[in-house]
Amino acid sequence: MSNGSFPPEPGRRGRTLAIVLAALIPACFAGWLLWSSLGGSKDDGADGAGAPTTSSTSSPSPPSSGAPGAPSPPTPSGKPSGKPLDGKVVVIDPGHNPNNRDHSSQIARLVDIGTDEKECDTTGTATNSGYAEASFTLDVARRARTLLEARGATVRFTQDGDRPYGPCVDERAEIGNKAHADAVVSVHADGAAAGERGFHVILPKSVRGGGADTSAITAPSRRLGERLRSRFAKATGSEPAQYIGDGSGLDVRGDLGGLNLSTVPKVFIECGNMRDSQDAAELTDSAWRERAADGVAQGITDFLNE
Repeated sequence: MSNGSFPPEPGRRGRTLAIVLAALIPACFAGWLLWSSLGGSKDDGADGAGAPTTSSTSSPSPPSSGAPGAPSPPTPSGKPSGKPLDGKVVVIDPGHNPNNRDHSSQIARLVDIGTDEKECDTTGTATNSGYAEASFTLDVARRARTLLEARGATVRFTQDGDRPYGPCVDERAEIGNKAHADAVVSVHADGAAAGERGFHVILPKSVRGGGADTSAITAPSRRLGERLRSRFAKATGSEPAQYIGDGSGLDVRGDLGGLNLSTVPKVFIECGNMRDSQDAAELTDSAWRERAADGVAQGITDFLNE
């Protein structure tokens, strides 16, 4: 055997190459992973070039309009959308009660109205054909409730034909007070002499005595009454009554417990005269009552959106 150098045999060269490749491939792959994690080259081509990525420290995207707590999407006018009476509380007081006639002794008892005493409630009036004021007031009140709730208001009634009688006038006021109502409207129809026509709105007089103190509500109640007068006339085509309030459609009174004891803006509306045949023809017509309800709802809406 010689001590000189000889070229490696062919089998050895193959094994050596395989060993080298086996070492290089994992190293190259590891280098590629490192390069990718660092974002690659600054020139990634047209697809996504320069596109920012989102990190855990990025400011959160604004919530979608459907997410809880998200602001309302803007309307074309630029104002936030939403119902016009969202967050408002309205109390509607349907005058009298269809069942009062069956509880004459209970409704005849006297209650304190602050400056005096007055009957708990009355049966109300009726048309010559027997259509009761209490039925009229409930129908118009329910229609107005539907309209107001569609605008986002929370609407509460003093009674919904669900009580044996009443409530008494002092309780009617208290219901609005406890609800912290933004507006209260008591719906009625008058029982004046035949030939007297039209509607009118009754406003609280500034009174103070006993449990009555309307000094804080007379001004906002007048604004509510004025909006109601305007919208009711427009919706129904009715004229303000000429037999009361000097034809202004507004009458100020200090003898009504429902107004005297109120601590929130409140008015009464006498929608027409049930004892007059022409007014009675309107009051007994369901289409007209729908218009009356629209006038009441729109008057309240205008007041609350001032």
